[in-house]
Amino acid sequence: MNIFQALRQDHDKQRQLLEALLETSGDTEERVHIFLALKDELISHAVAEERAFYKPLIMDDMTQEKSRHAIAEHHEIDELIEALEAEDRSSPAWLSTAKKLQAKVLHHLDDEEQEFFQVAGRVLEDKEKSALADEFLEEKRDHMDVES
Repeated sequence: MNIFQALRQDHDKQRQLLEALLETSGDTEERVHIFLALKDELISHAVAEERAFYKPLIMDDMTQEKSRHAIAEHHEIDELIEALEAEDRSSPAWLSTAKKLQAKVLHHLDDEEQEFFQVAGRVLEDKEKSALADEFLEEKRDHMDVES
């Protein structure tokens, strides 16, 4: 497995969780459960991605700006998660913020998959792509263990 495959697996999971979250309604146990799973997934993914994937790419002129942009988007996603935690889960404002989160995450994932991965693929060597996948998965596991 290479880093791009590992990231895409996570991206698919995030898309599914976002869709499932928006299908919930009210302050239900299901909404809480899906939101917490999504939150854990997004945060652990961002931490591992920044440490394993963006760290070497931010050092290269070809990928530095895109790396910084992606990291900034992670912070915007964090802020939306915090807003959802502060909001009444049964309010229309909560659903509105959840839709903003979905839009932001989907934009971020599409940017990475359709643009950034191609550029990063030219910067990283094949051996490095596999090593970064292992590092990403380990970082994610470690972060999820800490959060649990």
